Amino acid sequence: MHELSIAESILDAVRAELLRYPGAKPLRVGLRIGVLAAVDIDSLSFCFESVVRGTDWDSLTLDAKSCPPTRRCLACLGDFESVEYNTLCPRCGDGNTISTGGDELDFDYLEVETDGASSTQVQSTE
Repeated sequence: MHELSIAESILDAVRAELLRYPGAKPLRVGLRIGVLAAVDIDSLSFCFESVVRGTDWDSLTLDAKSCPPTRRCLACLGDFESVEYNTLCPRCGDGNTISTGGDELDFDYLEVETDGASSTQVQSTE
């Protein structure tokens, strides 16, 4: 189950990001997970809850968003969502397309409490 190691890596990324915000408490971490990334979001959520349970970050929640596979047509330069692994461009019908998304596992945001009452959302720069 590689979802457990991913959950632990998420916590490592949160720790590293919190170094920029001394004294902040993490509330929610957001991820973008491509459907082709071979990550089961339910398993990842379960593993994440398991690794934060009983820690100072017990209330930290994971918000994982599934991202569809996307492609770019090299003939017309159109971007499109690939449905049922179809690689043909729906605009021009050309088959010369490249993958542009759907396999990502990206940090999207981290929501932190900075003064006990307010929260700040740190967006990913990727």
